[in-house]
Amino acid sequence: MAEELKGSEIIKLAGEIKSKVAQGHKIYNFTIGDFNPAIFPIPELLTKLIKDEYEAGSTNYPAANGMAELRKSIATNIIPKLGLSYEDDQVLIAGGARPLIYATFQAIVDPNDSVIFPVPSWNNNHYTHLTRGKGIFVETTAENDFMPTDADLAPHIQEASLIAVCSPLNPTGTVFSKKQLTNICQLVVRENDRRIELGLKPIYLMFDQIYWQLTYGETVHHHPVELVPAVEPYTIYIDGLSKAYAATGLRVGWAFGPNKIINKMRAILSHIGAWSPKAEQLATAKYLNRSEDVESYLDWIRYEVVDRLQAFYQGFCNLQKEGFPVKAIAPQAAIYLTIWVDLVGKKTANGRVIENTEDVTSYLLDEAGLAVVPFYAFGSSKESRWYR
Repeated sequence: MAEELKGSEIIKLAGEIKSKVAQGHKIYNFTIGDFNPAIFPIPELLTKLIKDEYEAGSTNYPAANGMAELRKSIATNIIPKLGLSYEDDQVLIAGGARPLIYATFQAIVDPNDSVIFPVPSWNNNHYTHLTRGKGIFVETTAENDFMPTDADLAPHIQEASLIAVCSPLNPTGTVFSKKQLTNICQLVVRENDRRIELGLKPIYLMFDQIYWQLTYGETVHHHPVELVPAVEPYTIYIDGLSKAYAATGLRVGWAFGPNKIINKMRAILSHIGAWSPKAEQLATAKYLNRSEDVESYLDWIRYEVVDRLQAFYQGFCNLQKEGFPVKAIAPQAAIYLTIWVDLVGKKTANGRVIENTEDVTSYLLDEAGLAVVPFYAFGSSKESRWYR
């Protein structure tokens, strides 16, 4: 497994960027989905609360499933925003969303089980490999905002144990439409009705919504149990503090879903020790209880992020009007802009022909100092001209 684990294309690109910066090149680096704390600090109140917890001595082991105060705060303050109701013991805390995604795969996917996931998408192929599963890559299209449809998934659903989706989506910053997600959830319910009759293992839906509080304009965040309540026994939500609060380094993530799966995930993570720090957990619990402060911060960060995304989007629209082979999808959510650059077949200043997307990526980095991530780094076809 370890020998065959593929490295991250983004990390590979980051190495090239680091080398160029060391050589004195000016690089505009848009490869990592993170925030500059000097521009996007975490909430000031949260900083104070974390300091208070450290000064109070909150530095020993946290509870295995997360501090009770934080699980209650999420059940009281976050989940009701989605129109849902889950008990405290259906909430699991970990050191960011990644351990929770890993635990979801480990709890559900047996060796040689199949996992369905759309591409482009973030790291589903690697989590599938780590669990010795078989990945079913479902290539999505710009026409559907790179979100999968039930028609895309239906041919594979009978052989799979897990469907892994994300909305708002990393890398595209696009979201499921109400119809798209409703149809997928109904597909899952129908398949499980069939499996119940046959006494077969269910298929589960992992719904990563880590960016859901960063939506813009008329964009609406839809999620499974809201649209199809019957899918609740099969749905695991993944969420956390990292993105909407610019808190990627605090490592506070949470999942919620059916007790059976959440309890198995807790057991798996208890052996790994992938806990979120106790001080950060207790501070986050107190912060989320301060609804006015939370909404004020969210209003601020949404404005600041979409202002930048809209500026980039308008820039690419202007380039397209001038006849350059580029286009972009209008910002919907998250912190990403989806762009299309097609320079394949063009010649560089020194007469070299750009032959493929890898050449385009290198050309943009070498000649424009622009570092962006091609969609093939997220599982899409090598021929894709789309970028995050």
